[in-house]
Amino acid sequence: MGEPTVKTEEGRGATPSPITHEEADANHVATGARRDVTTQPVDTTDPVHGRTSSEPVDDRTLPRRDHLWLRRARSPRRPRLWFEILLIAVSYWTYSLIRNAVPERRAKALENANWIWDTEQHLGIAVERSINHAVNSVTWLIVGMNYYYATLHFIVTIGVLVWLFRRHPGRYAAGRLVLFATTAVALLGYYLYPLAPPRLMAGNSFIDTVVHHETWGSMASGNLKNMSNQYAAMPSMHIGWSLWCGLTIFALARAPWTKILGLLYPTLTLVVIVATANHFWLDAVGGMICLSFGFAVSYLWFGSLPARLPRLPRDVDEHPADTDGGPGRRPRTPGPLARTARTPRGAAQPTAQGASTAQGGAAVRDTSAGGRAEPASSRGAHTAS
Repeated sequence: MGEPTVKTEEGRGATPSPITHEEADANHVATGARRDVTTQPVDTTDPVHGRTSSEPVDDRTLPRRDHLWLRRARSPRRPRLWFEILLIAVSYWTYSLIRNAVPERRAKALENANWIWDTEQHLGIAVERSINHAVNSVTWLIVGMNYYYATLHFIVTIGVLVWLFRRHPGRYAAGRLVLFATTAVALLGYYLYPLAPPRLMAGNSFIDTVVHHETWGSMASGNLKNMSNQYAAMPSMHIGWSLWCGLTIFALARAPWTKILGLLYPTLTLVVIVATANHFWLDAVGGMICLSFGFAVSYLWFGSLPARLPRLPRDVDEHPADTDGGPGRRPRTPGPLARTARTPRGAAQPTAQGASTAQGGAAVRDTSAGGRAEPASSRGAHTAS
């Protein structure tokens, strides 16, 4: 068989010139380079998780800058002492101001108190007056309860906040939000449902134990009663705050006796508010409902209950705009100098065009632009032929 011929204008046959191997290699490299330029996917690296994806970058999966502040706000961080002191002081001052600014609708408050008392009597659960008279007959006990009502409401609550701040900083913000949301919704109850405490009801024989035993410290009776709204009994924040303290201690404390004390504190508080005739026990139910609302708000904001958050907060990157992993510290990527310093002396340095190494005694050519790797000896043989 002869070689194929090409017919020319003169009608004579001519044998086409053979294509050398080097020209074929050059054409193959050029064609592959053009194909790679147009079709090669973008290689992206996740700076948070360190994984490499060969898929093209989709802008819709990247975080929006206007949402980054929300991610940071919802991520537990280490609290700052000066900010927390200022925040709690301003918040309690605002709470007291709003609570005392609620109009003292005395007639409506007494009407609501009589309705609750009549309803409890109809249901057979009106036990407040019996407890009030029984405890009042023991002077040392009722005097202790008066001081308990006036002081521990603040001391224990602040103590638990400090304990969270020092020992559980990662859970502090979520726990504080529960307390603040509980107190905020209670203000709505004071405005919508004014209620007189049992000690202010006329004709029902309740004893105002603070007045009777002349104890001090209570904002609800005695000489200080004009400084506080007397008709803000529903819901009871003594129960709301004490139950928050008890549940927090029970969930986070390690010693069994501490957990028991955590559960006893709101139980004893319930006895105190009834014995001193400052609340109906249904006011305690209102406080529990408000606390449930506070836990719901904290759960929606942080995505977890306070006790299930990590004890120590994670460090938050100050500039997370380039990450898609949400709040958290980005891993530090070593620079070129660091990578060069760790390269052994005499080893080949990687380049953008390719790397030449000795393998099996033959030089191997690596074309990162899409070409093929071929031993130099084979290339020389083709040239010689």
